[in-house]
Amino acid sequence: MIQVKNLTKKFNGFTAVDNISFSVKQGEIFAFLGPNGAGKTTSIKIFTTLLNPTKGEVLINGFDPAKRPNRVRASFGIIFQDPSIDDELTARENMEFHGVLYGVEKKLRRQRIKDLLEMVELWDRKDELVKKFSGGMKRRLEIARGLLHHPKILFLDEPTLGLDPQTRNHIWDYIKNLNKKESITIFFTTHYMEEAGRVAGRIAIIDQGRIIASGAASELIEKTKTKNLEDAFLALTGKQIREETASARDLIRQRRKVWRR
Repeated sequence: MIQVKNLTKKFNGFTAVDNISFSVKQGEIFAFLGPNGAGKTTSIKIFTTLLNPTKGEVLINGFDPAKRPNRVRASFGIIFQDPSIDDELTARENMEFHGVLYGVEKKLRRQRIKDLLEMVELWDRKDELVKKFSGGMKRRLEIARGLLHHPKILFLDEPTLGLDPQTRNHIWDYIKNLNKKESITIFFTTHYMEEAGRVAGRIAIIDQGRIIASGAASELIEKTKTKNLEDAFLALTGKQIREETASARDLIRQRRKVWRR
């Protein structure tokens, strides 16, 4: 479902993604694990047609995002790192708007909205304004919305950032059940090692724009002769994964504004 070969992305001489190659099979749960600034979000933006690569090849569901963006967009759902739902609309209105944009037929759209909101336990709150929702409820709504048009791939960029441990566990339970029931391919980025180790079938450790190792968590641990994924990461990178602070988020947002120019 995802094929990447020698992908590179540069911004004014800065190499954000440095000659990476990997592939993800249909129905697989695959994680990019790495610290802030490692190239995770830039990669997802290329896969989802928001950025064009400097060089290299990318195929999403068999289509090149730069050449066939509409076919690629129809193939995936995405949950961004920052919230992207409309706080001034209800949960159901957010879902309806998304369904109309993707051309989902009205009868099917209404049924999908009910099914998906029930799946994420928000059907009883469907007519409440989203601005009244907690962070975890908003994340669950974003997952439901991203699945409305029956995508083959679900991209999640740091989907549990800032959520409490209980809510994070619930979010991943929804996603794993979805993967099991519908064989949807899951690609997510994270800097939480326990998430990557518990959820992903395969992990690519990315740092400074390069993939430095990949495989199942057990394979990475065996390769580095360590006891757990955290020790394996440290053995491979020589540093700890950084928690994202408010100042770090501000710096990343400033860089993104410069890149967009």
